Amino acid sequence: MTTLSLAVLLAESAKRTPDRVAVVEGELRLTYGELWADVLQRAGELTEAGVRPGTRVALLAPNVADFVRSYYAILAAGGVVVPVPTLLSGDEAAHIVATSGARLLVCDTTCAQLGEAVVAATGIHQVGAAGRAGPERPAPLRTYAHRRADDPAVVFFTSGTTGRPKGAVLNHLNLVMNATVNAFDANAIAGDDVVVGCLPLFHTFGQTVAMNATFRVGAALVLQPRFDPETAIDLMVREGATAFFGVPTMYTRLLEAAERRTELPRLEMCVSGGASLPVAVLERFEKVFDTTVYEGYGLSETSPTATVNQPVFGTRAGTVGHPVWGVEVEVADADVEDRIVLLDDDRTGEIVVRGHCVFDGYLDDPEATAAVLVDGWFRTGDIGTKDAAGFVTIVDRKKDMIIRGGFNVYPREVEEALARHPGVAQAAVVGLPDDDLGEEVCAVVVPHPDAELDPQALTDWSRERLGGHKYPRHVRVVAELPLGPSHKVLKRELRRQLTQDPSTPGVT
Repeated sequence: MTTLSLAVLLAESAKRTPDRVAVVEGELRLTYGELWADVLQRAGELTEAGVRPGTRVALLAPNVADFVRSYYAILAAGGVVVPVPTLLSGDEAAHIVATSGARLLVCDTTCAQLGEAVVAATGIHQVGAAGRAGPERPAPLRTYAHRRADDPAVVFFTSGTTGRPKGAVLNHLNLVMNATVNAFDANAIAGDDVVVGCLPLFHTFGQTVAMNATFRVGAALVLQPRFDPETAIDLMVREGATAFFGVPTMYTRLLEAAERRTELPRLEMCVSGGASLPVAVLERFEKVFDTTVYEGYGLSETSPTATVNQPVFGTRAGTVGHPVWGVEVEVADADVEDRIVLLDDDRTGEIVVRGHCVFDGYLDDPEATAAVLVDGWFRTGDIGTKDAAGFVTIVDRKKDMIIRGGFNVYPREVEEALARHPGVAQAAVVGLPDDDLGEEVCAVVVPHPDAELDPQALTDWSRERLGGHKYPRHVRVVAELPLGPSHKVLKRELRRQLTQDPSTPGVT
């Protein structure tokens, strides 16, 4: 039996470079040796609380040192991490916790209100992310629990393209390999690098590419609890940052902040993912910060990195580069769903992926799993091309998922919420182009015959029921929605109408 644990990333660096700084949060500086000792102590506490190999543990915390401690402590105890985004509503967070089958919620004090809502809705037992204090603490674990390489390590909740979130099950091999190829093969970082962690650690991009890859090589991770461009630049300058990982929105806001600065960090490498980075923004960022931005592509289901622009192959703006080491990415006929039919170079089709990064499937959902794992390939639902030189370009999405500031927003989920409003007869949600966020959520609603809908009031109503990245900032009130022959809403036509005629009544 082959054993492997994602906890090995931190354990090995603590063994090899115990005195090197691992995490910086404000005035707090933890060496690898100190961090690993904290993790083993915390793992002992979680074991006493009932965590056993295979136990799913929900983790609710922002980008703080206690997220790192708790994440690796859950793994060290043999548990499975279920990250809960901090910007969800109580109902949304409770759905993730309940659906995951988590037996314990580890909650940071900054998320106390959301944690209380989850406990009230699910009855789950909650413990603090900071751990216990005082002389009655249980003994730390001697070492981390070994797991099989194909045992679950993390469950990321993602809707893929539609509906309520599904749990994408990533195993230890998936995540150890993805961290390793990001650190050594894609855009190599070294032990003396300083990485600024602005990406949310509950998100697959921040967790694997920023945190786990950094720990894989024993570099320093500087945490920012909530992204702010001015403070991020301060952190980069103060800590001598050499690497930055972010979504396009962050690059745009850092450029805006840079206009007011006399000193900028000397970044050696930047990686963008989560959504398409406009070429103009990429080129301007490289000029202003005197660095190189490597754009990549991936999904929760691919651990996440599937492709990225890499020095070994050269870079090409507007593309997402080449597949990472050990991973194949091809383009398949999007209209053939029961098998994979690969297309020739430069043909447009569905992006498909296979290799060590592909997940095991959706938690307790064999039907959804079978729909995306076909002939040994993962069907991403994204449309793109691959040229003769191997560069992959993302063209569009097969479905209607919106990517707002790097976060996925699933129209059906928003539409279902709007349908509960007493004045809404029909609702369709689409993404509109946004210079700052990439896309913004737009709700197009048809009122009930006797109802008068106020767009701002509907936005306010939605804000109370949906996560901060999901509720529609734009609302359009229309008499009818464009329908096709089968009476389905034609969202492409809707987007075209909204783009060409932005004067439709609503909030802008």
